[in-house]
Amino acid sequence: MKEKIVFFGAGPYVSRTVEVLNKKLEVYVFTTETSRNDPLLLYCIHSNIPHFSINKFDQKIIRDIKKIGAKIAVLASFGLIVPNDVLDLFDLGIINIHPSLLPKFRGPTPVQAAILAGKDSTGVSIIKLDEEVDHGPILTQIEEKIQPNDTSETLYKRMFERGAELLLEVLPKYIAGELKPAEQDHSKASFTDRLTRQSGFIDVNHPPLATRQLLNRMIRAYYPWPGVWFRAKLNGVERIIKLFPEGLIQVEGKNVMKLSDFANGYPEGRLILSRLSLS
Repeated sequence: MKEKIVFFGAGPYVSRTVEVLNKKLEVYVFTTETSRNDPLLLYCIHSNIPHFSINKFDQKIIRDIKKIGAKIAVLASFGLIVPNDVLDLFDLGIINIHPSLLPKFRGPTPVQAAILAGKDSTGVSIIKLDEEVDHGPILTQIEEKIQPNDTSETLYKRMFERGAELLLEVLPKYIAGELKPAEQDHSKASFTDRLTRQSGFIDVNHPPLATRQLLNRMIRAYYPWPGVWFRAKLNGVERIIKLFPEGLIQVEGKNVMKLSDFANGYPEGRLILSRLSLS
């Protein structure tokens, strides 16, 4: 009989984690996702994996978890704080996949922060969850190189794939008591912030980034969301303009185009790109 495991996760990158776990374990998924097109929900339906919608840990959800009777849970990109009474439901605790080399880049946006900081590499940490955010002891870690064209989308996807494979390696050892988590060096911790749409806004008249290289990192870090965007007048009308990786730009209401086409297609185009060091 397969070992039962509860999975707490959400977002477009964690379906691969559940797919890997499902090969060796009996998985029960709890997710905050509700869209019928969500990759995780689609995989659960296709693979007949029991799944539960959750927006908070109320008494019904806690009863559902208790009924499963799993000794261990896995959490990845979940978005909800797990209260102590839920942590206590699992004899072996909750194991978290975090896409950074902890204690660096704790918090909700570790991949974006690593790209924005110009790091050559980052990594995946498998930790045992405790009461504080990304604070628990480490089971194992693996380094992952950041490619020059990586966006947060491509890097998140790759990191969670690596994390799923790493998880499958360490879980049997941890469950058997052969692997003891090691305390993080909390003195070296750094923290990331939750992003809002305003995080990607640039004042084109006073751009905060002085070089094309720095702006390129911002574009890659904030793709696909919140994106890098600004307001500017084109032909006398103020428009929202978005910047994309690989030298692409989009004027509100228009198709995505090359920077060169923007420069040639609008009288103000060259001046705007010059202010952003993109000319």
